[in-house]
Amino acid sequence: MTENANTISEGISMPSEKVAIDWKRIFFILLGLGLFFTFYLMNDLPDAVDPAGKHFPLPSQGRMAIGLFLMAAVWWIFEVMPIGATAIGIGLFQVIFSIRTSDQALKDFFDPSVWFIFGSVVMGLGFAHSGLTKRMAYKMLGVVGENTNFILLGTFLIVAGMTLLMAHTAVAAAMFPLLLAINSLYDDSGEPTRFGKGLFVGMAWTAGAGSIITFLGSARGVAGAGMFKKFTGGTEIGFFEFSYYNLPVGLLMVFLIWLIVIFIFKPEKSRIDGLRERVTGLAKDL
Repeated sequence: MTENANTISEGISMPSEKVAIDWKRIFFILLGLGLFFTFYLMNDLPDAVDPAGKHFPLPSQGRMAIGLFLMAAVWWIFEVMPIGATAIGIGLFQVIFSIRTSDQALKDFFDPSVWFIFGSVVMGLGFAHSGLTKRMAYKMLGVVGENTNFILLGTFLIVAGMTLLMAHTAVAAAMFPLLLAINSLYDDSGEPTRFGKGLFVGMAWTAGAGSIITFLGSARGVAGAGMFKKFTGGTEIGFFEFSYYNLPVGLLMVFLIWLIVIFIFKPEKSRIDGLRERVTGLAKDL
């Protein structure tokens, strides 16, 4: 009897679990495609007219480019497609729908600026994977001591310093767990504190401020230098020349951010007792 029951149970296939359909994601994917094809199929838009009465017609490629921009914006804003997939899709749509030639549309992916940014991101990952970011942070905490205002200043200087060598987004990702540890040493109750708010808000601000100093800090510096070269007929801005003019501005912004943070998010405590000993122990474990 038992053998028959086992045979019957083996022959019966149990229904598989239903896979939930993400209707929100499907909706925004279709919305993006709908916006693109709306501009693709619509009639020509009216000409733009300047004050002198000169007409500037918008070609069909320009009309489709508007639709492509809206499609990419929807997909990026609502995060329904991977960022990289959307970026590649922009190039492919330009080729498939003859917005630009394949040579024009795809060569941007191999622009030196793009690979420079890619290299800085990879270098930042190496910093984080090797534990160098932790060593720098622990060293900083050992130097600044237990005063909360100086801890904030030291953290902001470390963040800004790291953006000289790696992308500011990678710096924020690498520093986030370390700031969580610092915040837990300040108050382990789990309740929001002014110190914690200032620590994380200031980190985000100083990452942006420090990223303007070198080309490695963000994509906008490299992109801006590339556009400057095109607009000026080939005038290039070198790495050190760029940093020479932006270093004073970046440092000034970091110190202003520190003053703003300690004023708006004034820490409840003036010191974090035992921080130096804890940091020394963590540094030895690396």
